[in-house]
Amino acid sequence: MTETPQPAAVIILAAGQGTRMKSALPKILHPLGGKPMVGHALAAARELEPVQVAVVVRHERQLVAEAVGQLDAGALLVDQDDIPGTGRAVQCALAALDSKAQATAAAAGLADGETVGDGVEGPVVVVAGDVPLLDGATLGQLLSAHQADGNAVTVLTTEVADATGYGRIVREQDTGDVLEIVEHKDASADQLEIREINSSVYVFDAATLRRGLGGLDSRNAQGEVYLTDVVAFARTEGLHVRALLADDPMLVEGVNDRVALSVLAREMNRRIVEEWQRAGVTVQDPATTWIDVDVELAPDVTLLPNTQLKGATVVATGATIGPDTTLTDVEVGVGATVVRTHGSLAVIGEGASVGPFAYLRPGTNLGRKGKIGTFVETKNAEIGEGSKVPHLSYVGDATIGEHSNIGAASVTVNYDGVHKHRTVIGSHARTGADNMFVAPVTVGDGAYTAAGSVIRRDVPAGALGVTAGQQRNIEGWVMRRRPGTAAAEAATNAHGGPSGLGDQAQRQLAQQNAAGAPTTPQVAAAQAEPAGLAPVPGADKEGTSY
Repeated sequence: MTETPQPAAVIILAAGQGTRMKSALPKILHPLGGKPMVGHALAAARELEPVQVAVVVRHERQLVAEAVGQLDAGALLVDQDDIPGTGRAVQCALAALDSKAQATAAAAGLADGETVGDGVEGPVVVVAGDVPLLDGATLGQLLSAHQADGNAVTVLTTEVADATGYGRIVREQDTGDVLEIVEHKDASADQLEIREINSSVYVFDAATLRRGLGGLDSRNAQGEVYLTDVVAFARTEGLHVRALLADDPMLVEGVNDRVALSVLAREMNRRIVEEWQRAGVTVQDPATTWIDVDVELAPDVTLLPNTQLKGATVVATGATIGPDTTLTDVEVGVGATVVRTHGSLAVIGEGASVGPFAYLRPGTNLGRKGKIGTFVETKNAEIGEGSKVPHLSYVGDATIGEHSNIGAASVTVNYDGVHKHRTVIGSHARTGADNMFVAPVTVGDGAYTAAGSVIRRDVPAGALGVTAGQQRNIEGWVMRRRPGTAAAEAATNAHGGPSGLGDQAQRQLAQQNAAGAPTTPQVAAAQAEPAGLAPVPGADKEGTSY
């Protein structure tokens, strides 16, 4: 097996405006598979391990430069001037690469009589920044063919049913060598019948490319400097120009508008999903499952319909995700389940369960066998092993220990209007339903809080925190203050007239009224004391309620 040669450079053409996208965002920054298009080109280029990667920019230069810097800090940014065309873009890139190579050689020191040379030497790969399915493996095959055949220029081509708009590959009949590449607008009637098209992906010998670029002009239908004219130049020098035909046209399909973007995005996703299925992942409905290129899945993961895994999400073996779930940069542990959940920058521990209808915001860390349940929102929250936030709650800027249970409709009140504060709830704690924890506040290990409490002060370990006052019933209030209403009529009937209840319900109500027994020792104590003197739950001996 022939080893893929290391290219001297890969040049990515990313200067175009992409007017047919009809967007303020440069075409090459439109995303698919979790990366902007230029990100896919950079990834493919880096698979070749080139000495240098250069990206040619012009339209919305600052936006593109920032994106490239984030994607590949080692890439060399090259500015194209006002002269249009792919040939001019490569001219600018090669000049920058040559200058850098010469500076590097000079800095390394030269022997007596030695010169820095013309610049880069060896194969130079040129790719378009808007061909997102092109991969490193295909570029490697192109490089290997270039080296094996001793070519000056090697072109990646493919065949399509409708070649409208593409440059045509004109081959020599006997040898199959490439005679020229003719742009669609410049093609003759016979040439328009050719189905083999140029993919705008090339390997050039650096010296040939340098000489060929020096003689380019813009005498053509579009008034641009064509890179394809280097092919004709190489032929005039008697050099080998050959093509490698890609059997899969989608690999070299470019994006010109949003229709093409969506077609290629779906095709990329189809390939990603199929690859994971062959690696042992169950995808119940591939048509509604979307997986970004940087997602990592273990064998025996199950993905249910309408699941989207984005960014750098990692899912461990045995986990089940979905249905109707979107996770971005989330780590999911072994055997966890995540149902109808939206999450980002969160960690879900081994055997934990999340959802349905949960919202995990950045900084959420759910421990092993923990639970975040229905209609629960979390943010910057550490939830320990075996602890549960089952329903209807907000846990933000909080730490919860191990094996604690947070009652329904609880809120960590973390924001005072200026600053965020933290709530700490210990291990093996039990907090009541409808609790407000006004941060900063701590509930100790093994502590309880009563339902309906607003916890403003720390609750010591093993204590019961209560802030609810004693219930008081004002008899006859509805009849006096809401006369003539349906409620007043129902209350009147209940006291003297027909109740409207069925026989069984009336018997149960009569038994309850006849029993009149207090349900708790506290209520019994309150009824045994004179009115107004019974201590309320949570009060001290002077009767002051907390």
